[in-house]
Amino acid sequence: MTLLKENPDLRFIIDILGKNGFQAYVAGGAVRDILLKRKPDDIDILTNASIKELISLFGGQKLKTMGKTFPICTINGIEVSSGRAKSDPANFPESDLAQRDFTINSMAWDPISQKIIDPFNGKKDLEDAIIRFTKDPEKRILEDPVRMIRACRFAALIRGSFSLSSLELIMEGKEKIDKYVAKERILCEIMKAMALKRPSLFFKALKKTGLLSKIFPSLDRCHGLDGGPHHGETVFEHCMLVGDALPENLPILRLAGFLHDAGKFDAAKKTDGKLTFANHENHTGAVIQDLTKLRFPLKDIAYITSLINTHMRPLTDQTTPKATRRLLFMLDKSGLDYKDFMRMRIADKKGNLAKRPYTISQIRFRLKKLFTEMAGQPSGFSINNLEINGNDIIQILGLSPGPCVGKIKQQLFEIVLDNPLKNNVNDLKKICLSLKIKK
Repeated sequence: MTLLKENPDLRFIIDILGKNGFQAYVAGGAVRDILLKRKPDDIDILTNASIKELISLFGGQKLKTMGKTFPICTINGIEVSSGRAKSDPANFPESDLAQRDFTINSMAWDPISQKIIDPFNGKKDLEDAIIRFTKDPEKRILEDPVRMIRACRFAALIRGSFSLSSLELIMEGKEKIDKYVAKERILCEIMKAMALKRPSLFFKALKKTGLLSKIFPSLDRCHGLDGGPHHGETVFEHCMLVGDALPENLPILRLAGFLHDAGKFDAAKKTDGKLTFANHENHTGAVIQDLTKLRFPLKDIAYITSLINTHMRPLTDQTTPKATRRLLFMLDKSGLDYKDFMRMRIADKKGNLAKRPYTISQIRFRLKKLFTEMAGQPSGFSINNLEINGNDIIQILGLSPGPCVGKIKQQLFEIVLDNPLKNNVNDLKKICLSLKIKK
């Protein structure tokens, strides 16, 4: 391992601990990631030094302590944990590793011997792509039930499956999610899953264990729902394909992709023997309820809802300039960027097995339509960009202030959307005078 060469702070901490008679190991996720040939997101040090001893040894460094059940501290940004099993210090670090969640996370690397300490065969489980709770599965779940969701995330990470005992205990213990796990922690696991190569594996693992019905019942009910005559896959499968097709660095957009067609369950109807989902993009109540329950920020809920509402808006070869301007106005009104609209449209097409994905030329053609209309009007064109205001309308028509003025402004705005060249004082004045006004 080249960890020490690449990270001088890590080497410094391990050297200080060793010189003062303490054991120090790189533990947990970093070992797993290195065995997977991935760059570790975080590097943790496990030591038999107490928190007080760490404070004494590293008092001159950037040091911060946290945690009560499992006290840890960060030294120069690196997490250092004091052994969890104080009752069995003679068997350190095995005594600590025995209390970690999964075997693939219960390994340690000894920088002195350059060997991996693997008391629970985590390396073998990693090679076999098996998620297995460490030592006592039931106890591991009772200690922290959110580990059931983490099991699904790690199964997606290694593209693996569960050991039989782990799967059975998660299925039996899924009710603990509602009783003992803070919603914010579930949200955190969901967002971490969005950064995976294929988050669909996370959702499929949630479905297999029965946890999806506890977390996203709006999506769970779509499992097995026929996609209709225009799709070659079920609604659930379509949502999985769309979510995977969206960028890893845009997690909320990606989550919207996984949820974008959840309203089809409520919209589903049989018409002339065919399954239809008319206006399914407006059936967002169940998704909003799930996101609210999970404590998602209001801005994220609004963003996801707007993406769902707009994902069916057409942008084709036949879309007129007038319709394109109306689309841009709708996106602006919804607080959406045209780029996210296009990303969703491209992913939605890619996730339909009955149709071909957009070609590069088709994408460019659609973008050109948007760019042409955006160039002809102010960015974020709205009713307040009209060249005359409410006071002007009152003077032109001799009206008194009231709701009538707002209705006239809306009429003018609709006309300007159809023909931006009419957004000038003279034309708008003529249009005002031609309108039939009920004073």
